[in-house]
Parts: sequence; structure tokens; C-alpha cells
Amino acid sequence: MTPETTHGPSLDDAAITAFLQGRNGQPHDLLGHHVGPGGLTITAYRPFATRVGARLDSGERVELQHVRDGIWSMTSPDFGTTHDYRLLVEYGDGVEHEQDDPYRFAPTLGEIDRHLINEGRHEQLWTVLGAHVRHYPGPLGDVWGVSFAVWAPRAKAVHVIGDFNDWDRRSHPMRALGESGIWELFLPGAQEGMNYQFAVRGPDELVRLKSDPMARMTEVAPKQAAIVTETHYDWRDDDWMERRRTSNAHQGPMSIYEVHLGSWRQELGYRGLAEHLVNYVRDLGFTHVEFLPVMEHPYVPSWGYHVTGYYAPSSRWGRPDDFRFLVDELHRAGIGVLLDWVPGHFATDEWALARFDGLPLYEHPDPRKGWHPEWGSNIFDYGRPEVRNFLVANAIYWLEEFHLDGLRVDGVASMLYLDYARDPGAWVPNKDGGRENLEAVELLKETNGTAYKRVGGIVTIAEESTTWPGVTKPTNEGGLGFGFKWNMGWMNDSLKYLGEEPIYRKYHHGKLTFSLMYAFDENFVLPISHDEVVHGKGSLLRKSRGSREEQVATLRAFLAYLWCHPGKQLLFMGCEFGQESEWSEGRSLDWWLLEQPLHYRVHNLVKDLNGIYRSRRALWELDADRSGFEWLEADDAAHNTFSWLRFGTGDRATDAPVVACVMNFSGETQQSYRIGLPRGGRWTVVLDTAGYHPDAPSSTGLVVEARPEPWHDQPYAVDLTVPRLSTVWLVPVDEPGAPAVAATAHASAAGATVPGTAVDSAPATTTNGDPS
Repeated sequence: MTPETTHGPSLDDAAITAFLQGRNGQPHDLLGHHVGPGGLTITAYRPFATRVGARLDSGERVELQHVRDGIWSMTSPDFGTTHDYRLLVEYGDGVEHEQDDPYRFAPTLGEIDRHLINEGRHEQLWTVLGAHVRHYPGPLGDVWGVSFAVWAPRAKAVHVIGDFNDWDRRSHPMRALGESGIWELFLPGAQEGMNYQFAVRGPDELVRLKSDPMARMTEVAPKQAAIVTETHYDWRDDDWMERRRTSNAHQGPMSIYEVHLGSWRQELGYRGLAEHLVNYVRDLGFTHVEFLPVMEHPYVPSWGYHVTGYYAPSSRWGRPDDFRFLVDELHRAGIGVLLDWVPGHFATDEWALARFDGLPLYEHPDPRKGWHPEWGSNIFDYGRPEVRNFLVANAIYWLEEFHLDGLRVDGVASMLYLDYARDPGAWVPNKDGGRENLEAVELLKETNGTAYKRVGGIVTIAEESTTWPGVTKPTNEGGLGFGFKWNMGWMNDSLKYLGEEPIYRKYHHGKLTFSLMYAFDENFVLPISHDEVVHGKGSLLRKSRGSREEQVATLRAFLAYLWCHPGKQLLFMGCEFGQESEWSEGRSLDWWLLEQPLHYRVHNLVKDLNGIYRSRRALWELDADRSGFEWLEADDAAHNTFSWLRFGTGDRATDAPVVACVMNFSGETQQSYRIGLPRGGRWTVVLDTAGYHPDAPSSTGLVVEARPEPWHDQPYAVDLTVPRLSTVWLVPVDEPGAPAVAATAHASAAGATVPGTAVDSAPATTTNGDPS
């Protein structure tokens, strides 16, 4: 049968004109296949073709007629239903090219997806928006291609352009899906690895090239395209994930090594770090690493905090599956992975999120709420459901797709307050007349609630520097729902104290005692982070006074003070070996310093601290409980000396794990320094950070007998030598369930690991850090 073929009244000339001008928001109404009163209509855009036909799934062939300007169409009354078909196109080269037609496919997003997105409740947003490789079977054979979907509600038209159409801005207009603001198109033949962008025509009729907000891989700036990608990674951390799922990460030991991936060792990408960083952190004994943001960012000195690609691990260091490999290797080494997440602001680059559909979309339209004057960046419109969905789903994306063990949320204080970094009159009160950003509060609560609900065993950590109440209280009790909060007050006070000359520290004694007034009001992390060793602040080593040896001794004493203070600890890379110069993202750490004994001893001390810490429940089991801490002497300002007890669960008089801690930040050794103890018998010094001077030898390994002499409100007492600029820890020799303690010189004092020390006998940890 030779079908009757026509074109004419079935085509809307105004729609053709709009299409050719790049203004048609419903190209599927014009192109593709349709059944109407006149029969089957097939219309295609092939601007350089000399002949266009179509082969139907029935085996028959029809010819399309050229309408105008590359539009080809046919209508046949011989076919009363739609068909699978392929276009047969000639370009004057004597070859008939068989091509599939993007406009014959139904939408890849259903009504439920669109409803959830507009309600702000699609918890796996990345599975429906963005670019996805898809496979469809059909009568004419299987079809492989890529679906594209993007939210741009005020756009007049959106085209997807890329390697698949030679970046032609006219070939592939997307369709608007109802009133959802979502534009969608499936392109058969598009493949993984192809670059693409969206050409978005705004209300002002200007066309802007935009990277995909949901891109899961992008080019490295200054290039701007997104890249079609799929994961092919086979995870090998099943044991870790199962133990994590069934454990409570908040109740185990947590010592965090903070890392900027680009400058730990500059030449290493994700794969290289999976060998060198993993081995290094495992040897040092940290329970977790925390990465500064790995999301794609164009400006390297922003350290990742000015994000353009929220769903894309930076391509500077490899592919997304390479980042998965790094996380997997850390897990297999028994190390948890935390990641900085930045919902407080985003980059202003015009090709990314900013004014995405020609008007403020992701950012709040009022600059008093949508512009960050301190950081020169845009602030999200937290009250808009789709924007809230973008952020909540992004948090879940990193936790689920990359098996991350937690998120450290950057800039929470800047989110909570409408007047943050703003002069009077430059901010807008909330509906109740207050300064609290109620929409941001709800976003944080929803993010935390959703994360803890969906992903077992994870933690969220707030960088919050104010006295906002209940940051780590559950949301059902009126809190923000975070697992931990950075203790910025402790950090500021302790570093100011460190910067005083020892002779003057007695006048600033309260800077080290004040933190214990509120240490149990929240679940705290004690951060010595990247922010404290950059931009003229100097390195941690250089924050104290005196000779180089005295600075190293002070650093060692301070690190031991950090490890025994209630709360989890975080240390930025380089601090663990006494980096002398302040950090710069443009170069690697000064690894050559480890060849010097002074610096190697700092490195070994951190290894010792982690080993003792992980093996002693008293140092972490009751971190957020007042019953786990007791002052011995808080008021010895004259000697710049502090002492306290840390306890685990149990009877303090008999079997509760206990560590006695004494810190001497003066320039004078304290001879016969008496401290009270809760139990009698033999106690041993498991840590003494001294050992640099003849008048300040290390007493590590020393065993002393606690006398039945009340002191510091304790029934027993011992006299110790506490060297200048040092910290000393003691534990009962016969503590039930404790690891054996060797009475040998400690590795940190000798400059090398000594077999049989407490460090070597520390047990392995499970996924939540609890000793096995």
C-alpha cells in the first residue's frame, strides 16, 4: 500500500515561527507524531536535509514534505494510531541516514514527581532532574539516550545544547511540563561523557547559557559545561555500612582530621589520595576525615565554599566514581568520612545558579535577604519549596550516593539571623518582627530530620558561632536537630590564651576554664580548623610565644589538652606535625618538616593521643554529660595549671573508666604537684608531653601509688612532677577492661614508636568508633 501523504492544516504556522525563533515552549505539540482527524501526522526539524522520510514499525515507509525553513511534515489518513518510527534523512551525500526522533517520546517525569518537586518534598530529586542515561525497548529495537530535565519556571523557552547537536541553539527545544516550571527532553543517541548546557530564554528575551544545577559532573572552570555521567562503581564497604546503620555515631570516639583535598599533596587526585591519605590517617589513628567542600567551584581560593555545582564532585581531582573509590577505601580502613556542605550561600557566576531563568530563582529576590555582604555571594530563597527541595535533596544525595558518614554544615550562624553582617536598616525583620530567619530555621530542621530518618548512623555538624539555643536538640523538642555543634567559643578563648606569654597567662586563666561552664549544653566538636591557620593568622605552632623548642612544647601540651577536653576534636591538616607556615591552598603541606625530630615528635604525639583516646572510654563515652567530667583544680592561675578527671560509665569508686589530666601552661616546672584521685592503688602516667629540657623530663610510664589522703574533694592523692609547658595523663594500672599499660618510654618522648606502649595495644575500632 502506498499511503496518501499530505501536510497542511495540521501544522500551526505560528508554532513553526515560534520554534524557528527559539520561543516555542511546547515543541512536542509541533514536532513528533500525532493522530488527529486527518490521520497520523509526523513532523521533524531537519534544516539541512534534501529528503526526509519515515519508516514505521509496521514496515511501511512514508515521505515527509518540506514545509519551510527545515520543517518537514506529512499527514496520512491511512494510519489511525501512533507508531514507533525512524526518520530516514538524506543530506545530498547519497546516503540515507536513519535517525530517531526525540519528539516521539513521552515525558520522563510523571505527575507525582512534578507534584513532589513543587511541594518541596522530592527527597531523591537527583534521580529525576538533570541528565540521565536511559534505555527503552521498542518494536524497532532498543533505544539508548539521555533525558534532560531542568527547573526554570519563568523561562519562555529552554534548549538543550551540547556535543550531540554541535551546540546548535535551535535543534532541541525542551517542553514545559504543565505549570511545574520543569522543562524536559529525551535525546536518543546522546551518550555518557557528552558535554551539555541549557540555553535559557528569560522573560527579558535574552538567552543565557547555563550549566545544569543538577549536573553530577562538570568541566573544570573556566570551562562551564555539564557532563553526562552515570556511576559504575561497585562498593566494597558493606561491613562498614551495616555496622554504621546499627550503631550510634554520637556515642563513640571521634577525632577528626580536616583536609583540603587540593593542597594536602597537590599532585594527588581522588585515586592517589585513596592510597596516600588513607594510609597516613590510618597510621595516625584518626577516626574520621573531614573534607572541605568537594562540590564543583570555579575559584580555587574559595576552598570550595563558593559552589557552582552542588551535585558534582570537582573534576579537578577526578571523576565522581573516583571520589566514591576514595570514600570506599577510607571505610575499608576503618575511617569515617565527613564533608563540608554549604547551604548558606552560593557563587555569583552568571553561567551557574545565579538568576537562572533570567530572574532571581535560587536566590532570594530581595537583596536584603538574598545577598551576603560579607562573602559577596547569593543567599538561597529558603522559603521557596523548590529551592528548599534542591538543598534537602542535595544533603541526602551526598550521604546516599557517596556513602558519606556525615555533613558539616557551613555558616549556620549566617543562615539563622536576618541581620547577620548587616548594618541597621539593611535587613528585613521576620513576620513576628524578629531577627531570626524562620525559613532558614525550617530548612535546617528539615534537612537534619530527613537525613537522620533516611540514612542510618550518620551525623550532622553545625558550624554555629552564636548562643542559639538547642542547636543539637532534636527537632521534636524545639531544637535544630544537629548531632554536633562546633565550639567556636572554646576555639577563640583557647587560642587567645595560647598567644599570651606564659608569665602573663595567669591574668587570662578564665579563657581556659570558661568553656567548662557550658561544655555540656550542646554536643560539641572542638575545632582547630583551616580558618585558624590562614589569612595572616599564622600556623597553630606560631600562635604561642618563645623559642622554637618552647613553641613545639606548647603545641604538644595544647594538643593533649584538646584531646582530653570534653567534646570531639578536629585538627586541620599540618597541625599534626607542627606546620610552621600558615596554610595556603596553592601549595602542598611542608612534608619535609617530618625529617626534623621536633616536628616528627609532634606527629608521633598525635598518633599517641589517638591511640590512648580510642582505647580509653573515659575520654569520649560521656562527652556531652556532666557526669563524665569533674574539676580537680580550676583556680590555680598562679601556676597556669589546670587539672580534671574524665569518667566513663560505672561506679567512680570502683570500676568506672577514669583519666586524670593535668595541664601546665607556665614556664616553670611544678615539683611535687598534688592532685586528688577517686581511687587508691597504682596509677601510671600514660602521657607526658614534655621531654625537651633537662629540667623537664617526660614521666611517661611512671607508676605512682595513690595515698588515702583527701585532696581536691577526692579520697586519694598523688604528688607529680608536671614539667613546664606540658600535659600529663594518669590512669589506674588495674582498671577493669582497660588495655595493658607498659612502663616504657613513650613514643612521643622518644621520637619513635615503642612496641608495647598503650598506643600499640589500642584495639581496633568499629564503624562508629566504639572499641571492639
